[in-house]
Amino acid sequence: MKKILLDTNAYTKLLLGDEIILNALAKADKIYISTISLGELFAGFKEGIKEKENKKLLEKFLGKPQVEVIDVDKETAEIFGEIKYKLIKIGKPLPINDVWIAACAIEEGAVIVTYDKHFISVPGARVWDSL
Repeated sequence: MKKILLDTNAYTKLLLGDEIILNALAKADKIYISTISLGELFAGFKEGIKEKENKKLLEKFLGKPQVEVIDVDKETAEIFGEIKYKLIKIGKPLPINDVWIAACAIEEGAVIVTYDKHFISVPGARVWDSL
């Protein structure tokens, strides 16, 4: 089973019809999106002029049978702490939301689909090969 976790920017590119993202989704058996990414998306929707339309598209996407929203829990928080500590030790801190997103992906055993290259420096994370 191929599991992927969509980063916020990957979902945004999906809405723009990005062929690489569409291909990644087509090959996945399970598509995760974290509540952290959802928060970032909702904030972005508020800034734009198509908030209602974007929310409808997101709900349609989330309603697909292979898509699952994942939330943070105690295990995720423990993974987050480990990642954040290791990144600080190696001098490569990431935006805090991206540390949470990486923790979610690691917990689920999913490949992170993103256009943010800094995910490559996350110990234990698997990042798709289109970067």
